[in-house]
Amino acid sequence: MGTALKTSDFAYKLPPELIAQRPTPGRDESRLLVVDRKTGSLTEHLFSDIVAFFSAGDVVVINNSKVIPARLFGRKASGAQIEIFLLKKTQDEMWEALLKPAKRVQVGSTIALPAAGKLEILARCDEKRWLVRFSLTMPLLDFLEAYGQTPLPPYISRPQGASAQNPQNPTDVMTDVMDDKERYQTVYAQKAGSVAAPTAGLHFSKATLAALVREGVVLAPLTLHIGYGTFAPITSEEIEAHHMEAEQFELPPETALIVNSSKRVIAVGSTACRVLESTSGSKGVVMPQTGVTDLFIKPGYRFQVVDCLLTNFHLPRSTLFILVCAFAGRDLMFEAYRYAIAAKFRFYSYGDCMLII
Repeated sequence: MGTALKTSDFAYKLPPELIAQRPTPGRDESRLLVVDRKTGSLTEHLFSDIVAFFSAGDVVVINNSKVIPARLFGRKASGAQIEIFLLKKTQDEMWEALLKPAKRVQVGSTIALPAAGKLEILARCDEKRWLVRFSLTMPLLDFLEAYGQTPLPPYISRPQGASAQNPQNPTDVMTDVMDDKERYQTVYAQKAGSVAAPTAGLHFSKATLAALVREGVVLAPLTLHIGYGTFAPITSEEIEAHHMEAEQFELPPETALIVNSSKRVIAVGSTACRVLESTSGSKGVVMPQTGVTDLFIKPGYRFQVVDCLLTNFHLPRSTLFILVCAFAGRDLMFEAYRYAIAAKFRFYSYGDCMLII
């Protein structure tokens, strides 16, 4: 493609019924589409079969960021309910947040929270984001665990706030809420800070991870805290004009050492992929570091570190779909997505996945 890439070049049509609303009963019971970049072959498997595609000397790089219960509900002075979606911490108890509805929100106003908590509206950052400050009687993470909700993507339907208090079927809603708290989190999540899950890792059960280790595969953690950029659509017609939101990451020295001495590097998800590529120097050697990355991987990018990529099926026109097109080739990815749609794979965060080798 010699001309400038446009957002429309990465559009596809997905039947709404293929958007997964709930995870499979078992983590490793999801379906796995294996895409071979050399042969162009597409083969179907269960996720638990993934062990057969790795061998001793391979390193599987995982993102151990933990999703915080970033969605809260409070009351304005008028008594009206307002939804607060935390995006990222700025300093002390200040956060950038989305407020809904925001039409009548005013700078300087206060929102009442549970347990006598308060939220002060300090400033408006842009047309969507606000700067807010908490005043609580307990540490923020403890407060979120007690009163926050799992920040599911908008395409997953759950009653929220007041509607969740008196649902038509309260048993089903409570089951979903409890399941989401566990299942919208990887089994290896450790470091709190993400407002969305690194979804490629949701398929790993402890049993599958143990099976990989028995085969001699090394698991190497890094951290990237997923922020608002995951949700932000590309609004420009040409993808070159899009700028990624900067996200905090940490690549530990032990992980760098393992990656640099491995036979093959398998990145679990776009987040692990972006950290590895952001920290690579000459000849694909990664350097341990802590920092932020706004790397936007798009067709034409030359991968330095990642040999294989495990990834979910992503939204059309998204930076995530563009990344996998850069890794596997746009034509092959469109063929894989057409196959997945025809075979009724489940899409997006709670959906099935693909392994690109």
